[in-house]
This record gives sequence, C-alpha cells and structure tokens, in this order.
Amino acid sequence: MLDIKWIREHEEQLQEVADRKRLPVSIRELLETDTRKRALQQEVEEGRRTRNAESERIGELMRKGDQAQAEEAREAVKALNRRLEQLEEPLREEAERLEQLMLLVPNPVSPDTPAGASDADNVEVRRMGAPPVWSFEPLDHIRLGELHRMIDIPRGVKTGGVRSYFLTGAGALLHRAVQQLAMDLLTADGFLPMEVPLMVRPETLAHTGFFPTGREQVYRIEDENRYLVGTSEAPLVAYYAGEIVDLNEPVKAAAASTCFRSEVGSAGRDVHGLYRVHQFSKVEQVVLCRADPELSERLLQHITANAERLLQLLELPYRVMAVCIGDMSQKTYKQYDIETWMPSRGTYGETHSSSNLHDFQARRANIRYRDSDGRLRYAHTLNNTMVATPRILIPLLENHQQEDGSIRIPVALRPYMGGIERLMPPGMV
Repeated sequence: MLDIKWIREHEEQLQEVADRKRLPVSIRELLETDTRKRALQQEVEEGRRTRNAESERIGELMRKGDQAQAEEAREAVKALNRRLEQLEEPLREEAERLEQLMLLVPNPVSPDTPAGASDADNVEVRRMGAPPVWSFEPLDHIRLGELHRMIDIPRGVKTGGVRSYFLTGAGALLHRAVQQLAMDLLTADGFLPMEVPLMVRPETLAHTGFFPTGREQVYRIEDENRYLVGTSEAPLVAYYAGEIVDLNEPVKAAAASTCFRSEVGSAGRDVHGLYRVHQFSKVEQVVLCRADPELSERLLQHITANAERLLQLLELPYRVMAVCIGDMSQKTYKQYDIETWMPSRGTYGETHSSSNLHDFQARRANIRYRDSDGRLRYAHTLNNTMVATPRILIPLLENHQQEDGSIRIPVALRPYMGGIERLMPPGMV
C-alpha cells in the first residue's frame, strides 16, 4: 500500500504500471474516491466540532437561565445529529471502496526493470555452468525416480488427487537434504532460523501483498477464517507486523516450511512430473532493512548470491534473469528469477526468485523503525526462495544421472546423505 499523496503525484506512472502488471484498478477512480471521502470526512469533523461547541453553549445558557435560547440550541444540535447520521453510511462506503482500491495499487518498479509482457521478455543477466552432454539417451526425472523407487506419482494421485506425489527412500532423503544444506548456508550467513505458522489469518496475507490479487492461489480452511501459506515469506514478514524494529543492522530470517498452492489457471501448463504441484517445501530468506534504496539493492544482490551459491554447491547449470514488469506481481519493485537447466525440458526452468519490495509490505503491515533523527519510517523488505523442492529434484536427478542408471550425489550433499557418492538402482551392484 502506497502513500496517497505519492499516488496523487504519480497518477499516470502508477496507472501504466498497473496496466502492465494487469491489475484491475483505476488510479483516477481511486483519487476521485479519496476526494469524496475526504470531503465527507471534513463535513463530519466540522459537524462534530460544531455539535461539541453547541453542547457547551447549551450548558452556559442553562446556567444563565436562558431557557429559550438553550432550547433553540438543542433543536440545532438535534438537526446536526440527524445530518451526521445521514453522512455515516456514505462515508463508510467511500472509506471501504477507497481501501479496496488502495489494496490493488501496484508497487512501482525499478528504473532497470525490463519492459515486457510475460516471462518470455525476461532478460538474461548471467549464466553459470554448461548443460551436460551425454553419449547415451538420458532419462527424465520421473523415469529416474521410478527406476530408483524414489518418486511415486500414481499413488500420490490415488491418495491426494492430481498434482500429488510420494517421495520414498532416497527421494525423501534428497528432498530433506537440499533443505538442510540451504538452511545451514543461511544460518552461517547470519540468518535467524524460524519455524513458522502454516495456517494464517487473512490480514497476514493482505499485509504481505498476497491478498487480494493472489487470493485464487491460496487454499482456505473451510469454516475457519484462516488460509494455508504458499510461502513462509508471509509469516516471516508478519512476525514484525505493527512493530517498531531496530534496523541499525538488517534483520535476516529464514524458514524451511511446507507450502500449498492451488495453481488455479495453470491447467495444461508444466503438469509433467514434479514441476508444478499443490504441496511442496521451500526454504525462504526474508530481510528487513532501513528505507535506503542503495542498501536494499545490495541486499537483493546478496540474497540472490546465496541462492546461486546453493546451486553451485549442487553442481547445477543455471542462469539469472531480470524479470520484466509484465511478469511481476503487484508487490514487487525489482525481481530476479534463477532458472536451472532441466534436460527433460530442453531448457532452463525457474527454481528460485528474489524480490526487493521497498516499503510496500511494511506500509501494509505497519513495520517501522527510527532513523538517525528519531523519526519513524517504514522499512524495506526483501525475500528470496533459497530452494523449492521437489522442483529442485528435477535438475538434481537429471543432470547428475550416469549411463548405468545411477545418480551422482554432489559433494556438498553427501554429508546429508550418509556419505554416499552415488545412488544405485535397487538390485544393481
């Protein structure tokens, strides 16, 4: 949520951003609603001041014994009260409409954000590593998972419905291993590890920018006013909601959590295997810092580098993409996606995302700090998907497969996998 004065001063710019982010909001309508609401509010406040003054005057007239003028003043106060009652409903309606529109206003984007309408227009910033070249016909992650008895999608669908799966044996161990490696890297970097609520109130998702625009992607708990999170970013940010935080140094927090996503609107897209599922796990980085654009930009580069470091340790080829405005969410000021090479897709697939939100979330969640002059200011917030699994298992299994059907375990993962160097198919010596 942005400051209304700033919105007035940047109406055309914000409308262009809203249009490019495909948000159903008219900035002109918002400003007109604000004008009407302010006029009604001013009339109500002036009426209340007049009523209070008249009430005091009635008391003085009564003390003086001037019953006639006191009665006349009482009638005036009654008329004023009727007018105030008439204003209550339109004022409430305008205030509610203004709040609804304000929740749809987009965060502006950074000057270096690429123009574009979709992920096809994202711009490559750098790439690391090269796709493997084999002298044999490689298997995709599903065939590898079946060969190693580590992925079972038919039983997942039987049990949980479409886009469900079981990870068994080495699959379950790899799933947890990459999460623990990610958490260990973040803990060493000074991030506070946290276990977070997975069921949250609607205001938690509104404060962090996931409502109202992303509501269709969130599972609601029937008969409860709570929702299942699609990322621990929401509870990590909400942890500081309504607080004045010490930001002499950036606050860094991380969580490994199960996540849920309905994937409404994605029918027919990326449905093969483990790429797009309803339940998954993520390790998330969240950072709060002072409202210094240069500082939050440095932190954006830092959290992106953390995710890159993980991919380097997993020995996977990847590229970093600057996300264009048309592929951004409402809340994002600047974003990088990291895409990892997935042989079965013959291309890179998104596995990580880093975002700088400036003070967009902090304004909604009322997260503030005191600057060097003691003034209260809204913080900047940032987030990054350090790793999401089982999606990361796609490149991990496919890129490290060997001709004999075995799968090489990257050196950094071996301590989390009992020291084994290769996964061998059952029955293979």
